[in-house]
Amino acid sequence: MLLLVLAYLGGALTIVSPCILPVLPFVFARSGQPFARSGLPLLLGMAATFAVVATLAAVGSEWVAQANVVGRWIALALMAAFALALLSPRLALEIGKPFQWLGGRLSMSADGAGGGFGASLLLGIATGLLWAPCAGPILGLVLTGAALQGASIGTTGLLLAYGAGAATSLAIALLISGRVFAALKRSLGVGEWVRRGLGVAMLVAVVAIATGADTGVLTRLSLASTGQIEQHLVDRLQPASSQRAPSNGFAGAMMRTANREASVDALPVEGTLPALNGASEWLNSPPLTVQSLRGKVVLVDFWTYSCINCLRTLPYVRQWAEKYRDDGLVVIGVHTPEFAFERDPGNVRKAIKDLGVTYPVALDNQYMIWRAFNNQYWPAHYFIDAKGQVRAHHFGEGEYDKSEQIIRQLLREAGHDTLPTMVATQAPTTGVEADADVAQLKSPETYVGYARAQNFASVGGFARDQVKRYESEPSLTLNQWALQGDWNVGEEDARLANAGGDIRYRFHARDLHLVLAPGDGGKPVRFRVLIDGKAPEGNHGSDIDASGAGVVDGHRLYQLVRQRAGVEEHTFEIRFLDPGVHAYAFTFG
Repeated sequence: MLLLVLAYLGGALTIVSPCILPVLPFVFARSGQPFARSGLPLLLGMAATFAVVATLAAVGSEWVAQANVVGRWIALALMAAFALALLSPRLALEIGKPFQWLGGRLSMSADGAGGGFGASLLLGIATGLLWAPCAGPILGLVLTGAALQGASIGTTGLLLAYGAGAATSLAIALLISGRVFAALKRSLGVGEWVRRGLGVAMLVAVVAIATGADTGVLTRLSLASTGQIEQHLVDRLQPASSQRAPSNGFAGAMMRTANREASVDALPVEGTLPALNGASEWLNSPPLTVQSLRGKVVLVDFWTYSCINCLRTLPYVRQWAEKYRDDGLVVIGVHTPEFAFERDPGNVRKAIKDLGVTYPVALDNQYMIWRAFNNQYWPAHYFIDAKGQVRAHHFGEGEYDKSEQIIRQLLREAGHDTLPTMVATQAPTTGVEADADVAQLKSPETYVGYARAQNFASVGGFARDQVKRYESEPSLTLNQWALQGDWNVGEEDARLANAGGDIRYRFHARDLHLVLAPGDGGKPVRFRVLIDGKAPEGNHGSDIDASGAGVVDGHRLYQLVRQRAGVEEHTFEIRFLDPGVHAYAFTFG
């Protein structure tokens, strides 16, 4: 019962999500007509579509994905027809004739727009097809459970509850908007213009969805959307936390506990390759499917571009993708974001270009593929044989030679007997991609946002989600950190309100990195790094010079310290000369 209630609430929350924007014109197009005859059947059609999608997802085969693509184009054609009907009463009469044969005579209203029960129900079904692929984390969780566990009364019930919640919130909006529209018609006589305006809005939405132009806009809007609220509900439904996989250093023992390694000599079957159709976009490749990958050995790499552990595995993954491509290996990078800025396709495109990633990358902004694999770590590697079976996995950094041996064994099983020599020990690792100095690593990953912050030492602690002037303790102990200046600390980052703010950290590691983003509008932010109050000189990182000067000009991880003359404990300080910078997390190597 609790799951049904949470699914219902998740559906109701969708009304305030940016993903609803392409659907609203189609819903509000019925606002001027009787709710029972027009709005209610539309919402019933949408809810029914969710239940049908759940059943199809449980089947889990490739023809379902193809049918969904075809269904979306049919839905778009139907939306365009209704938009034209709103623009032209005479055209509405002509467009309505084919639907009479389909089983629903279109009852034309006084202004000529389609408003019959059958037409509204059909519109609701089509609208549901457009909405279903992006209706939020909770719907994704339900669909993933259906695909992995098969059809069941429980799964269908959860999806119906989700659809009912969405229908309820839309019904309230539709009833309110209907009264507003009616008042406009009575007092201002603008009903004809309202109807035509809705028709134009519907056509714009159809074009945007058909061309994919809406994807980037909605992704950017979703950075401040209901994702956090929905995710809290998801955590109640599936309380498994996602985290960066520990490296071979600071938490090596934890990695050995979490990582169940398969023997290279006898690789068991751990499952089958889940569907990959949850990606919001594919880079470097058209969308890949389970069917198109059959006969290939596949390495699935879950990563995100500001994760230092992921960056340190990239040289090896790039080598494997290049060396074994002609022998049947396909590497797929599933980019699942940790921070909000990593959802922006533009940021990811720039990152993969700068990092030299040429293999296919799936943007998993809604965690659909992540959940299909039941994954919990960055980085995580899954090895799939030519039959589509998951044969091994590896979480975190290290053991690259063993991972390559798994790839080679799966390629031999697929009939590729002549393979190039192993390359795991030849991968060039420089800059942020260099392996960590494990023996000297005594500082852990540290988040700046209050949701996961530890060892914060500024006087008075955090003032959440508001600007506060912070002061640092005179001296910090190992792994303590502090803010100085006017900062607004949010859940995942801290934003500098005025120039002259500092962040200080007492650390012990060869390398110090900090995930930073520029000010609003991408305005660059100048900064200067000090080590024990002095310029870093020969111990500067790759993103600053010997004097410690640098510029935050993009959303990424910055290497600020690399100790070259012996690793010792120091106090790091970064002073920002301009306002607006966002600071997310410290990582070390």
